[in-house]
Amino acid sequence: MFLRVTEARYLDAYRIAVAFNNGKKGIADLVDALKGSAFESLKNPEAFASFKIDSDLETIVWENGADLAPEYIYYQAFKNETALQTQFKEWAYVG
Repeated sequence: MFLRVTEARYLDAYRIAVAFNNGKKGIADLVDALKGSAFESLKNPEAFASFKIDSDLETIVWENGADLAPEYIYYQAFKNETALQTQFKEWAYVG
């Protein structure tokens, strides 16, 4: 199954409440994603909060063209769940 972001709502700082097509909901803190030139302007919380869900990419995107893979957002939302560690290793998010 391919993960898709189905809902996203800005909370505060760099945290977004997200829902996925597999039914899981969580809170993703995306501060660690703000590296590189594509994400530089998103260090401004107002700019960060201006995301939307792109219906073609089925993930969060910003006006400057930056986007994040749904798997990365999922990892950030659920990285502490023991049951998902094998999946995160397959995706190479953990060692």
